[in-house]
Amino acid sequence: MVTLKDIAKECNVSATTVSNILNGKPKVSEQTRERVLETVRRTGYQPNYIAQGLRRQKSQMIGIIAEDIAQFSTPGIIESVMACFEKNGYRTIVQNLRLYARWKEEWYYNEEEYHSVFDAALQEALSIKVDGLLYIAGHARIIRGFPEDFSIPTVMAYAYAENKNIPSVVIDDEKGGYEIVKYLIGMGHHNIGVIAGRADNIHTQKRLLGYQKALYEAHIPYNPGMVFYGDWQREGGYEGAGPLINSGATALFCMTDRSAGGAYDYLEEHELKAGRDISVVGYDNQDMAEYFRPGLTTMQLPLTEIGTRAAELLLGRLEQHDEATDHGRTFSIPCKMVIRSSVRKI
Repeated sequence: MVTLKDIAKECNVSATTVSNILNGKPKVSEQTRERVLETVRRTGYQPNYIAQGLRRQKSQMIGIIAEDIAQFSTPGIIESVMACFEKNGYRTIVQNLRLYARWKEEWYYNEEEYHSVFDAALQEALSIKVDGLLYIAGHARIIRGFPEDFSIPTVMAYAYAENKNIPSVVIDDEKGGYEIVKYLIGMGHHNIGVIAGRADNIHTQKRLLGYQKALYEAHIPYNPGMVFYGDWQREGGYEGAGPLINSGATALFCMTDRSAGGAYDYLEEHELKAGRDISVVGYDNQDMAEYFRPGLTTMQLPLTEIGTRAAELLLGRLEQHDEATDHGRTFSIPCKMVIRSSVRKI
């Protein structure tokens, strides 16, 4: 196996010079840099990061624990997290708990199932001596897996940490719900039905608060009967559309684009059209939203911004910047409204 000393000997430079080049440090001539990098490529040299970490008590490695990388919201967060750390000289290792793939949504209420995979992933991250941890949830909830005396700098993305020493970066769901309902009101709609997610879900609760705030500011009474609690999916959107329209709704605020798709199905089946007979808005701005006919007005999730902010917070903790100010704080990132053709002014 080729070592760093072998590279240094062949290039007639010091091992320190080779190390500086591999770590992108300046003060090395371009000719020397090219000669060393060419030798590295030709020999297939691979740095022993574990040994390096043991020597300097810092591995330059970040552990990412993702609940399920198949969740639509997760890839965008992971990509921005990895890009930020790579830019700052850190490597990342991703552990995919595959919670939804294993148990769909049943694991929400089964602590034993959750800990059977989370605890193992956490121990593995500790065993390889990561400098920091970033946990990426599949949906907003309170994460209780980290003990209060957890010693590794950690940041939570897309969920809230029960541990008061761990900062969280989340969607500003309340503001998003407020802005999209305010838009509907501005388009003349006062009877706005809501196709929500599960009633006990944080996304649902905060988006509903935004809905209520927009109604209150417009002096429109809140009617609990205009809220249908579904399951975030297309089927739930279909089931909720009928009762709400029959109750007089001229517009439907669907809390996911998928449930908006179900509302579109209901409208088509009953010879109605979104954007003409009933206005419809969604939430998430998944790829499908622009391909609906008409295109769906929705809220774009700030996934890249969440990942970048979470990574920057963790970097700050690792470099001991703002260490005293971010403990337990929650950073809410606003969504952005994407206006298409699914809302009619009345």
